[in-house]
Amino acid sequence: MPRSMPPADVAAKSERRRAAERSGRDGEMRAAWYLRLRGWRILDRRVRTPAGEVDLVAKRGKLIAFVEVKARKTQADLDFAVDERRLARVAAAAEYLMPRYATNGEDIRVDVLLLAPGVRPRYIENAWIG
Repeated sequence: MPRSMPPADVAAKSERRRAAERSGRDGEMRAAWYLRLRGWRILDRRVRTPAGEVDLVAKRGKLIAFVEVKARKTQADLDFAVDERRLARVAAAAEYLMPRYATNGEDIRVDVLLLAPGVRPRYIENAWIG
């Protein structure tokens, strides 16, 4: 039978999780502003599907972008923020959501927006080609 963690460890883990959640929400808010300033309309945030979650759904013209947002403490950490497995989950969620958002024949793609303090956001268009 597995041993349970001491109460102090459970509390510390819970607090780290809450801090990560706050950081993620803050990053998504900043990403939404970044996209709006570039002419995108935010259709939805944090959309959960059986296949995974999409952080932002945005539209510009006849294009729907399912955007994965990653915020990190340093620019160097951004290089390892998104991997192929994560992108595949976002792409699967996008495929699941396509009938909901691309109702008028819009093109769709999966984009990634990387954020770190003190550096310009890195926006990767069409990050998943699968």
